[in-house]
Amino acid sequence: MRELYAQRRVLITGGLGFIGSNLAHRLVELGAEVTVVDALIPGTGGCLFNVADIQERVRIHLLDIRDQAAMGELVQGQEALFHLAGQVSHLDSMRDPYTDLEINCRGSLSLLEACRQHNPAVRIVFAGTRQIYGRPRCLPVDESHPPAPTDVNGVNKLAAEGYHLVYHQAYGLHTTILRLTNTYGPRMRVQDSRQTFIGWWLRQIVEGQELTIFGDGRQVRDFNFVDDVVDALLRAAVNPVADGQIYNLGSDEAISLSDLAALLVEINGGGSYRHIPFPPDRRRIDIGDYQGNYDRIRADLGWEPRVSLRKGLERTIAYYRTYREHYW
Repeated sequence: MRELYAQRRVLITGGLGFIGSNLAHRLVELGAEVTVVDALIPGTGGCLFNVADIQERVRIHLLDIRDQAAMGELVQGQEALFHLAGQVSHLDSMRDPYTDLEINCRGSLSLLEACRQHNPAVRIVFAGTRQIYGRPRCLPVDESHPPAPTDVNGVNKLAAEGYHLVYHQAYGLHTTILRLTNTYGPRMRVQDSRQTFIGWWLRQIVEGQELTIFGDGRQVRDFNFVDDVVDALLRAAVNPVADGQIYNLGSDEAISLSDLAALLVEINGGGSYRHIPFPPDRRRIDIGDYQGNYDRIRADLGWEPRVSLRKGLERTIAYYRTYREHYW
């Protein structure tokens, strides 16, 4: 990776957010020339502290990717582009569908048009979501599973995927889609449970609060530590095999929510959890069990998760114990 990325010009949209900032740190370590774009839209997770220790080694632009003129200038000369900017809250997408549409669809179109007009050779990796599958028909879910989103966010992220595929097929842009599952780790947003329940649980466990589980807690999920997700992004952006492809991420460590809560309590050395009825707004969009099949990305790009769930949770809890003042 160091040979592939040293002096490589890289642009990250949503680069002050959770995954984007972790990616920026890794790229700086590899010697890349990193440019970060983020609108710092309130509630979306962007945070300047996320890059505080590398801010002198990255170029930061505070702007919205829907500003096509500005993006047209920024994409010029870039060799890799990681498109991580987006609205990811499922609940917010149901309460405010038009904003979700604007950010996820118009934002992606603006970016793709900027690349088509000013830098069609750039390699683009788009962070999609397993939410586009909806309620799985069978497990583990592979890329042939038909899309059936249960919420507006899933519909708009699926549309954004479609734009990336069309721009590859019609204009020859080098686009790759990674369908992420539950990503966790340092620098994630933990103010509430709107974006991710695992982030909220991590905050609660650090604060000594009781965790709450919706329903019977037998729902199964898989999780990827952010370092593993960053590795997948890096691999996708330098391998021509990935052009025009869709890849699931996933894990062999699928776990029920009750067992996950018990694991957090064990790692924390104390705590508690209880079950409560599903709130109606969450029940309507819940997908049930999910585990992703990542055979395709393993075969094509050699990727597989390397950080165990226990180790990743230990590292994440330690991070928030140290830096909680910047995230609460």
